[in-house]
Amino acid sequence: MSSPQIQSHGCNNSLDQPLSTLPSWKIKLLYDGQCPLCLREVNFLKKRDAGRGLVAFVDIAADDYNPQADGGVDYETAMGRIHAVLPDGTLVKNIEVFHRIYEILGMGWVYAATSLPVIGAIADFLYGIWADWRLFLTGRPDLATIVRERSSRLACKTQSRCRLMDEDDQGERT
Repeated sequence: MSSPQIQSHGCNNSLDQPLSTLPSWKIKLLYDGQCPLCLREVNFLKKRDAGRGLVAFVDIAADDYNPQADGGVDYETAMGRIHAVLPDGTLVKNIEVFHRIYEILGMGWVYAATSLPVIGAIADFLYGIWADWRLFLTGRPDLATIVRERSSRLACKTQSRCRLMDEDDQGERT
């Protein structure tokens, strides 16, 4: 299905490379490892993959998440909508991600109806509502707060200057 949500981005993988350098996975799923509902879906998909390596799972919430290695999708963008990367570097998002993953895992019938233009548009619209509300529905702060807290935490880690003072430190300062 050719849809407007599929975009091609520069990526280290391309069809111009020899087959031996293309990855063994068929799709790389970028998911929020801090989202309990997302984790349920990922755990289900991992069971369906059954160690075949058809799907590469990338936790965007991990401190070592590297957008350059994952289709150029920065953390904030990945948190806003689900994304996946195909071996040729094509970026896929929204319902098309689920459609592709389920098809690769042999369950394409689950999302087959989303290939139809009207149903696909409705599914994308409903997914957009879900994506906009998922943080609230799972009891998490809004996206701006999550991004700010992550940036602060990562800045502290890389600069090695942020740490909590313990009682000994406070006693020395008085």
